[in-house]
Amino acid sequence: QEKKAPSTPRPSSSVLLVSPNNQVLLLQRVKQSSSFPSAHVFPGGNISPFHDGHPPTPESVDRHTDSEIYRLAAIRETFEESGILLARNNGFGRLLEVSEPEREEGRRLVHENKIQFTKWLAQKGGRADVEGLTPFTRWVTPTNVPKRFTTQMYLYFLPTLTATPLSDSSSADGDGEGEEGVRIPVPTTDGGLEHTTARFLPASVWLRLAQEGRIILFPPQFFLLHQVAQHFDSLPSPTAYGRISRSQLPREELEARRKRLLEFVKTTGEPVWTEKCISPTVMAPRGGKRREDGRVILGLNRPGPELEAAKTGRRGVGEECVLVEFRKEGPRRLAVISREEAIGGG
Repeated sequence: QEKKAPSTPRPSSSVLLVSPNNQVLLLQRVKQSSSFPSAHVFPGGNISPFHDGHPPTPESVDRHTDSEIYRLAAIRETFEESGILLARNNGFGRLLEVSEPEREEGRRLVHENKIQFTKWLAQKGGRADVEGLTPFTRWVTPTNVPKRFTTQMYLYFLPTLTATPLSDSSSADGDGEGEEGVRIPVPTTDGGLEHTTARFLPASVWLRLAQEGRIILFPPQFFLLHQVAQHFDSLPSPTAYGRISRSQLPREELEARRKRLLEFVKTTGEPVWTEKCISPTVMAPRGGKRREDGRVILGLNRPGPELEAAKTGRRGVGEECVLVEFRKEGPRRLAVISREEAIGGG
């Protein structure tokens, strides 16, 4: 029987949104979702030609490259899904503030395509803060999955507060005043259309919850949260997610940790993390035998067939892999380990 050609990756964007006290926002998808049901995900979604512009054609390598279209989609989807507006005031350049009733009406109008997102922002005196997004890898869905995406991941930092505790609670994220008195709204769901919860927690707490089986994280989210945790959470060892410090941090330390993360993303690796393109592929342990623990090894060094065929030279991460057990309800028992450790059996 002739092998069916893989589906064309749909262009999409996601944001690792960092709160004033360096926690990360995740949303839990509804059980009925056609993509990642019940999983915790970063805010994001597909590019909308109506709101964001037309993406490059499937044949173009630019379809897998960061651009303003992807950035607009990331900011719009974050607004639709969480109510947090990553936009700047046209007059003073600080974060745009919109009253809660206006914000909720805007989410509905934009989601229903009643008004273009950029036009709604202009009516409120603002513009999307596309410059505030930092690319943080691109992920191309493997060819064995029916619904495929080419997803540009971004980092975005909300302004820090003077002092905030690193705790398991997200309540502090909406109560303080940040950049020149700008108030950061507490994230809320989209009313159950696509998500049931929206919450900021430290990256290490999300990772620990996934390893304990209390939430579902897919490999891209787990892997990127692992990288963030190394810079934000003062871990005694790279995977000691349960050993996070709860001590209160001054604003200077919060900013210093952000600076270290940005330096890592912009200057580390070949290519650097802003340019890495990852399409997870199943790897066999040395000798071809299955791992004794039954988990699958996902290699992260290949960029996907579209970019490999175009010979762009793009690639992902060669030094690390993700271990995962795929169950009916979703990925379980995830871990980030070195490539050498992964293929050695263990």
